[in-house]
Amino acid sequence: MLLSARNVSRSFASLVALADASLDVASGEIIGLIGPNGAGKSTFFNCLAGDVESTSGRVMFAGHDITTAPPETRARLGIGRTFQVPATFADMSVLDNVMIGAFLRHPGRAAAREAAREALAFTGLEPLAAAPAGSLGTPGRKRLEIARVLATEPKLLLLDEALAGLNPAEIRDAIALVRRIHGRGITIIIVEHIMEVILNLAGRVLVLNQGRTIAAGKPYDVVREPAVIEAYLGRRHARGLRVT
Repeated sequence: MLLSARNVSRSFASLVALADASLDVASGEIIGLIGPNGAGKSTFFNCLAGDVESTSGRVMFAGHDITTAPPETRARLGIGRTFQVPATFADMSVLDNVMIGAFLRHPGRAAAREAAREALAFTGLEPLAAAPAGSLGTPGRKRLEIARVLATEPKLLLLDEALAGLNPAEIRDAIALVRRIHGRGITIIIVEHIMEVILNLAGRVLVLNQGRTIAAGKPYDVVREPAVIEAYLGRRHARGLRVT
């Protein structure tokens, strides 16, 4: 098992944001993490990435106990993440942004530049390598975020609403990119509100509501669960879901 999270909880003062969430992820899987706003998805995601320390529970990755490990330690072990709002360095070039990620594995500038260019080519951003990152639109910034994470050579990629704010054509392109990333052998956990994306990508889904797990399993089984329909999808939307 690549990742094993057991009974992970997080409280903020008297607010229980996450209660006893558990998830096992095998190498090569794509796992979807869904639920309504305030469900605890981001909290669970941040506990896995190391940006938030869990109040209780345990997280293992590749045989290492990372429950209290900081994000930089998790990154070195092979966990990479994107952010819902892309964290780009607007005044730096697209290439230099990606080199920041590449330096994790390649301390030398020449090797980091080569690794960054490979990540840009893979994500379709190579023609924009010299452009300021701040000149990119939403689709470009999201691809830049993914390219920078790929330059860290992750074993597990955590995608936080990487397709939010895209139009239908851009979503199709982004789905194709995620599939190509997965084709490289990278395991993926994706938080996404666009259910059609989850149905097209994820092999398994975990559904949270009010900090607790309300369903887990194959996507089309999960979206038919009454608790999921009531808490998140609504009956009309659940009937209209399809794979493209």
